[in-house]
Amino acid sequence: MTHLQIGLSSETIEKARLELNENPDTLHQDIQQVRDMIITRPDIGFLRTDDAFILRFLRARKFNQMEAFRLLAQYFQYRQLNLDMFKNLKADDPGVKRALMDGFPGVLDSRDHYGRKILLLFAANWDQSRNSFVDILRAILLSLEVLIEDQELQINGFILIIDWSNFSFKQASKLTPSILRLAIEGLQDSFPARFGGVHFVNQPWYIHALYTIIKPFLKDKTRKRIFLHGNNLNSLHQLIPPECLPSEFGGTLPPYDMGTWARTLLGPDYNDENEYTHTSYNAIHVKYAPTNVERDCSPKYMKRSQSVVEPGTLMHEDHRDSENTQPLLALD
Repeated sequence: MTHLQIGLSSETIEKARLELNENPDTLHQDIQQVRDMIITRPDIGFLRTDDAFILRFLRARKFNQMEAFRLLAQYFQYRQLNLDMFKNLKADDPGVKRALMDGFPGVLDSRDHYGRKILLLFAANWDQSRNSFVDILRAILLSLEVLIEDQELQINGFILIIDWSNFSFKQASKLTPSILRLAIEGLQDSFPARFGGVHFVNQPWYIHALYTIIKPFLKDKTRKRIFLHGNNLNSLHQLIPPECLPSEFGGTLPPYDMGTWARTLLGPDYNDENEYTHTSYNAIHVKYAPTNVERDCSPKYMKRSQSVVEPGTLMHEDHRDSENTQPLLALD
């Protein structure tokens, strides 16, 4: 184990070896090979190139040096092309703060049974008179920057659950192809995070239509990790145990408190009714102490569910007959 793996559990180091091809003996060599490619892109300002930073890109691309460099270049190029989005990207920026206060995103304290962090989006909370879509995207990107400092999450990755309950057609009409593409480019193509699944629940027909529009912009690998559950929470529970989910998703945890993550970023004396005036949260100093719930949902304490759903295909309860199930969508 090198100093770059300090703090990782032995189980996570083994997982990185088996799933990501991470080899402690060649770690520094792998990093340097990526760093040596920077000279080939003089059009991009690589503002950070230290070992720990490059390592997260290698992990995101399973130690394929060329793919890791391409992701690193896209990370900085995306920021160069969207300078306004990343200007003052801090938790106390007014737009980011409003989005965080409204629960964009939600972040559960517990992780799932594979050690993945669970992010939540309650789409109906989008008050379009209060938050622009870009500010919500900025809040999500800032949150990921904070979370990705955790090496365990660089290896285990994330799960995203989007609840479309009560999301109106009027709200959906604001999700134009251009802003959806902006989000896809920022999250799929330009950020070193491993997303093990994106789960839609309670989505109306017009969200299906939106998905059809954005599908050509998604990589095949991404499409296979998007699951459309409708109102069938049983299919969600086959992939994420109820013990790791709040009650809104049929889980055994208490209802999610929308201010939880905002208070984490803004500080312990954050108050919903008062403007926060302290200095912004420093993402580098974020560390997680496993809670009892997080421990119970960890791979060490939970066996993998015996019911396995084939990625990309889900079963949906017919609304006329709860006993009748049929494939909802094949994503291949």
